[in-house]
Amino acid sequence: MFAVLKTGGKQYRVKAGDILRVEKLAAEAGETIQFNEILMLGGDSPVLGAPMIDDACVQAEVIDQVKGEKVIHFVKRRRKHGSQRTRGHRQQLTLLRVTDIMGEGAGNSGVKAAIGAGTASGAGVVSDGRYAKNKTDQAEMAKRVKEGQAEEKSAETGKSGNADDLKKLSGVGPALETKLRDAGVTSLAQIAGWSDADIAELDEKLTFKGRIQREGWVEQAKELIKG
Repeated sequence: MFAVLKTGGKQYRVKAGDILRVEKLAAEAGETIQFNEILMLGGDSPVLGAPMIDDACVQAEVIDQVKGEKVIHFVKRRRKHGSQRTRGHRQQLTLLRVTDIMGEGAGNSGVKAAIGAGTASGAGVVSDGRYAKNKTDQAEMAKRVKEGQAEEKSAETGKSGNADDLKKLSGVGPALETKLRDAGVTSLAQIAGWSDADIAELDEKLTFKGRIQREGWVEQAKELIKG
C-alpha cells in the first residue's frame, strides 16, 4: 500500500519504511508526526481525494533535522560594469522514516500533526489529536497561529519599551529597519550590546556581508544612547 501526501507545497509518494527529506517541520528527532493532507491511497482498492481523503493520514518518525546540498546563486548583469553577486544557500530539511499509512482513524490517533517550522514559529500550538477535516478547522488553526505570532512580537517590543528609531544609524532606511525588526532587533541598546558572535550571526542571517562593522553600528548606537 502506498500514499501520496502533501507537505511544504510538494507531493510525495510513500510507503511504510520509506525514508524521505521534506521541508523543515516543527518537530524534534525521535518524535512521531502525522501528515493529514493525503491526496491518494494506492493498493488493491485505490482511493482518490477530492482533493484530500477525509480521516486518512501518514505517520512518520523524525530521524533528524538536516540541511540540503549547497546551491550557488550567481547573478551578473552584462551591461552594468562590476554588477555581479554570488550567494550560497542550504535548504533546511527534516529527515523522516514512514512508519504507517492509515486509511481512516486520523482524527483519533492522538499523534502530533506535521506543521511547517515557519508556520509554527511562536504560535504555541500544541497538538491535541484534533484533525482539521474542513475549512472551518483550518481557519481556526490559522487564527491561533497568527495570534501567537502577534503576542510574541508584542512581548519582544515590551522588553525595551517603545521601539527605537533604527533609521538613526548610518545606512539604515525604512526597508532595512523593517528587516531588522523582523529579526527581533528593536532598540539601540540591543545593538550597542552586540558581541562579535552576535554580529556574525546577524550578518549571515540577513546577508549584510560586513555592513554592521563597516558602518560602525555598535559604536553609533553607543553614542546615540549617551546623547
